[in-house]
Amino acid sequence: MKRLRIVHTEASLGWGGQEIRILSESRGMIERGHAVTLLCPAEARIYAEAPNWSVPVVALPIGRKSIRGLRALIDWLRENPCDIVNTHSSTDAWLAALAMFTLGRPAPIVRTRHISAPVPKNPATRWVYEKGAQRIVTTGEALKRQLVQVNGFDVERIESIPTGVDAERFVPGDRAAARARLGLPQDAKLVGIVATLRSWKGHRTLIEALTQMPPEVELVIVGDGPMRNVLDEQVAALGLGARVRFAGNQADVLPWLQALDVFALPSYANEGVPQALVQAMLVGLPCVTTTTGSIAELATHEATALVVPAQDPAALAKAIERLLGDRPLSQGLAKAARAHCAARFSYAGMLDRMEAVYAALVDARAPAAS
Repeated sequence: MKRLRIVHTEASLGWGGQEIRILSESRGMIERGHAVTLLCPAEARIYAEAPNWSVPVVALPIGRKSIRGLRALIDWLRENPCDIVNTHSSTDAWLAALAMFTLGRPAPIVRTRHISAPVPKNPATRWVYEKGAQRIVTTGEALKRQLVQVNGFDVERIESIPTGVDAERFVPGDRAAARARLGLPQDAKLVGIVATLRSWKGHRTLIEALTQMPPEVELVIVGDGPMRNVLDEQVAALGLGARVRFAGNQADVLPWLQALDVFALPSYANEGVPQALVQAMLVGLPCVTTTTGSIAELATHEATALVVPAQDPAALAKAIERLLGDRPLSQGLAKAARAHCAARFSYAGMLDRMEAVYAALVDARAPAAS
């Protein structure tokens, strides 16, 4: 395959699965011989993280919709020709679409849609998705169906490509050794969640569920975010300080997953196919989750996970206790989930499919360019 010049744009200042997907995909494309550059605001977390992933990054003022940001993007794209522009958030999707239109559309745009929040149904947004972008990629089938059924976008222009995880790295490990390394109690039953501390991830529901479980069950929360103070206050108000550990952001979540007995992700909104849930399943953890977004592509009730209603602490507590008390069930779900994720959500498979989307767009333009 020919070497492609790929540009990713990201306006978000936050940190989570979306930003990790951008960096992991970019690194993979670089390892395959493509040239990749990330454009984002200097104040964005992804700007600081990109060097750790060996991804070239350029700071541009594209954190908000502004003439200054548009001009900066136009100038950069004019001086740095590329084969593909891949946008990821609403703001940079708008700016990139307008910039490429101003420049005479020298390269096609791929719009990656990471979350299940509703897409506005208005003419301007329709233009961005249908005219500004030449291809739409979603991170799950449910997100694709939403764009087709709710927004009326052409199904032929949309591809569902879930985020892939390296099944050779995320493997079951020595639980006791992981706990010793991390300073976690050996005799506790540890339930964990790995997620940015945002309201829709369901941390509050999980903390409430903990009050309905025996005292030997403890909760490990890996991640940070805007809900940290709210969660701290909830834990204090419920008297759970001795049973809840906030681990903060971790550069490597693998040992934290390997230390757990059960993984829970009680999200109630804005999910694609969550990377952390794929990682937990590959590590061989029995999981409890919901059907939010595209989670159903991972979690089939009593086949690969236990699935509970969103925002239902009692149902969540009951499911967690069931997994903690039924070893054959937990082992069976974990084994099936790992096999499912290794087959359908591989890192190499994600790169193959993204590469194919890029190549098809570039090849479609080749006759006109010759």
